[in-house]
Amino acid sequence: MAAISASLVKELRERTGLGMMECKKALTEADGDIERAIEDLRKNSGLKAAKKAGRTAAEGAVVTRVADDGRCGVMLEVNSETDFVARDDNFKAFAEKVVAKVFETRSEDVAALMDGELETAREQLVQKIGENISVRRAVVVEAPADGVVGAYVHSGRIGVLTQLKGGNADAAKDVAMHVAAINPLVARPEDMPQEQLDKEKAIILAQPDMAGKPEQIAEKMVQGRLKKYLAEVSLTEQPFVKDPNTSVADYVKSHGGEVVGFTRFEVGEGIEKEEVDFAKEVMEQARRS
Repeated sequence: MAAISASLVKELRERTGLGMMECKKALTEADGDIERAIEDLRKNSGLKAAKKAGRTAAEGAVVTRVADDGRCGVMLEVNSETDFVARDDNFKAFAEKVVAKVFETRSEDVAALMDGELETAREQLVQKIGENISVRRAVVVEAPADGVVGAYVHSGRIGVLTQLKGGNADAAKDVAMHVAAINPLVARPEDMPQEQLDKEKAIILAQPDMAGKPEQIAEKMVQGRLKKYLAEVSLTEQPFVKDPNTSVADYVKSHGGEVVGFTRFEVGEGIEKEEVDFAKEVMEQARRS
């Protein structure tokens, strides 16, 4: 039997889009003959998954898991091509299996997590439902020494993990709910990157009512508007969604805690969705036939 080199496995992966283990198995069975391996994969429908790999998976679900003692929480985004598949029980079961692995390993390395059994499960799911499925990202959040992690998922599409110093699980979950609804940029005003502040300052200075103002007056106006901006986009300064008469910081303080940070996932954010012109697609197929 011929030795199966890593470069040969890599070439087959690039040509088919299939997982490393499946490619290695196919090459082993084909005694290192890559063309025969491809032919065998086509015969047993192994390439169905690869054909789907180029299609945009911008739908899907966010799932979370928090330790019983609230000391750690994990969150995962798994993508599909359609929202319909994201509601399928098989898809949900796969997502839960992956998030359990994230929780067990405390690892955010998706490539490492998917190497082996989970990748095989993903490929089998693609075969079964006929859509591209991908595990996009994972995050592991640890609570402060005397704090707690909270989680909230809205409609399977928006997930949030929060970290409180002190406080309790209910308060942490309530803050996570607020983050899901309002989507603040940072946890606290001091967390805002200087680059973003400089950008906002430039926008303020370019506004019409700033023209011709003396430098000292202009600077005071800029600082006032920056303070207002930070209050609007910082979690701790925002009116709490369940009680607009109190800030998030004061709400958490009333439960003996302090906001440390948050992580928010929204399904498909940042993924460029492919716009398909079905009429054009049909016409092109008709011309080729």
